[in-house]
Amino acid sequence: MLKRFYHHDSLRLFCEISRHTSFTNAASSLNMTKGAISYQIKTLEEVFGFNLFDRTTRGVKLTNEALTLLSISQSRYAEIEAEILSLKENLSRSVTVGVSTYFAARWLSPRLMNFMQKHPDIQLRIQPMIEFSDDELQEVDLAICWGNQKTVSSRMEPFLTISAFPVGNSEIASRVSRLGMKGIFEELTLLRDRDSSNAWSEWLSLAEHPPYLRKDTLIIPDPNVRVQAVINGQGIALMDDLVSDELNAGKLHRLSQVNLSDYGYFIICPERAVISEATTLFIEWLYEQAENYLCQVHIPR
Repeated sequence: MLKRFYHHDSLRLFCEISRHTSFTNAASSLNMTKGAISYQIKTLEEVFGFNLFDRTTRGVKLTNEALTLLSISQSRYAEIEAEILSLKENLSRSVTVGVSTYFAARWLSPRLMNFMQKHPDIQLRIQPMIEFSDDELQEVDLAICWGNQKTVSSRMEPFLTISAFPVGNSEIASRVSRLGMKGIFEELTLLRDRDSSNAWSEWLSLAEHPPYLRKDTLIIPDPNVRVQAVINGQGIALMDDLVSDELNAGKLHRLSQVNLSDYGYFIICPERAVISEATTLFIEWLYEQAENYLCQVHIPR
């Protein structure tokens, strides 16, 4: 009996490893050593009597036998997960939403009462997120993140497109007014959400500015902290119309009319076999609310 459980665990691990192009990536994602991953695969190959992976210069590739095994295993695990989800939903209908505190406070939270009135039987839980890593996503039913079609994964769907534009505080806005954006751009520190972001590079290209050569960009993943950093004069950032309160109050100033028009908010669902009915209802509600918002503020869709 213990041997059966061991083989089951190893087979489940095989399915997880198969999602990656190398044992190194798999080890990092699963918080294991590369040696431990290799040992588990070797054990399975000895039990089954055939190779699971072909080693190449680019990484690893599933053998034909492994592809068949993976297809069978995933379908069985999908059935199990569907049954478990069904049992859970019979006990409680709930949706956990991963979202930045910036988007939650400025857009989502004021609208949640509408969803709760429409679906009083569904319990909502808002989970603050910053990195939107694979590990974080496993803890939620869906997440809402910022980006554009070039920077997000294929598992993401756009639901609210809001243009991004550069903002600064009063002092910087005054300098831009006197000297122009190009006249002072190299003197400004760019605030970014992550090291891999291309948003500023795309804006510079669109605005026909030369490449930014300074090295002192500041990475601030939390959008609310980034807003305050701009107000405090630590640099300039790309923000959207969700900072309208700060713009109207004169705490922030728009520095250019050039927009990144393909940026906005995306819905991402974890890699699960089944999306619950409650989650589906919440996603449909998000699209309805986005449509209403875009009509109210006259933002082109």
